[in-house]
Amino acid sequence: MNRVIRYCCCVANLRRPRRPLRAAAALSLALTALSTHAAITVTDDSGATVTLPAPAQRVISLAPHVTELLYAAGGGSKMVGAVSYSDYPPAAEQLPRVGDNKALDLERIVALKPDLIVVWRHGNAQRQLERLRELHVPLFFSEPRRLDDIAVSLTKLGQLLGTSATADAAAAAYRSDIARLRAQYSQRPSVSVFYQVWDKPLMTLNGEHMISDVIALCGGRNVFAGLQPLVPTVSIEAVLAANPEAIVTAAPGATRPDTPLPQLDTWRAWPRVAAVANNNLFAIDGDLLNRPAPRLAQGAQLLCEDLELARSRRK
Repeated sequence: MNRVIRYCCCVANLRRPRRPLRAAAALSLALTALSTHAAITVTDDSGATVTLPAPAQRVISLAPHVTELLYAAGGGSKMVGAVSYSDYPPAAEQLPRVGDNKALDLERIVALKPDLIVVWRHGNAQRQLERLRELHVPLFFSEPRRLDDIAVSLTKLGQLLGTSATADAAAAAYRSDIARLRAQYSQRPSVSVFYQVWDKPLMTLNGEHMISDVIALCGGRNVFAGLQPLVPTVSIEAVLAANPEAIVTAAPGATRPDTPLPQLDTWRAWPRVAAVANNNLFAIDGDLLNRPAPRLAQGAQLLCEDLELARSRRK
């Protein structure tokens, strides 16, 4: 009988969780929880390493295209501030404003307590960017230069936000749209294009700018691709000598203006230019074409359609 009692007590002790085991289990669970918030590290568009201890929860955007990228990447609920002209998606218009690309409201930025600030690399005032660094808040510099850089940006921002599923889906959808346009238009007969940024002085974009990529995607050729710097000033004589088949510009806040924009209409003074002779003077919504964000695929679609129209008007 005593042997039976001793055996039962031993079995009971084996089955009863001991406090040290409970403590070890609790520690294991805690470590598992911590591992889900392991440090996140990505490389931004300046080549710098950005590390966050956990997904960002309070994010400020310092460029309209950045705001679009952050929302597309699933970070809308984490946005606490943005610069002027951050108007897409519509929800972005309700965000507190922290200045614009020329002047940032540093006091407002500090008050919003961001744990991540996404900066336009060459679009924000350098002196104020130095002040931002003094805040010791992680900065991610955004400046997509090639079409696929938009998808890459979405993926990286999704990692920083902890929203990779949404960001990766948006990146895949964007890549699919670009691939469809490339398959449809990139091998079409080439159309020479002058892209006009401004008229006084007359400015264009070189081959390093993303719009040059869009032109090539549509089967076009940027007539000033080889110039420097990124946004070179050109003369009217240079445009006349290049004799582009299409002249394209961005229409601010427009979709498709019913009447020619003044900066395009002035070219009618040179009727021998191919673009003028064939009425290939095109204006495209600048928000779709100039912002390196997923809606660029819509702007590219419009440009491709315009260049296809230019092909149909060849004499």
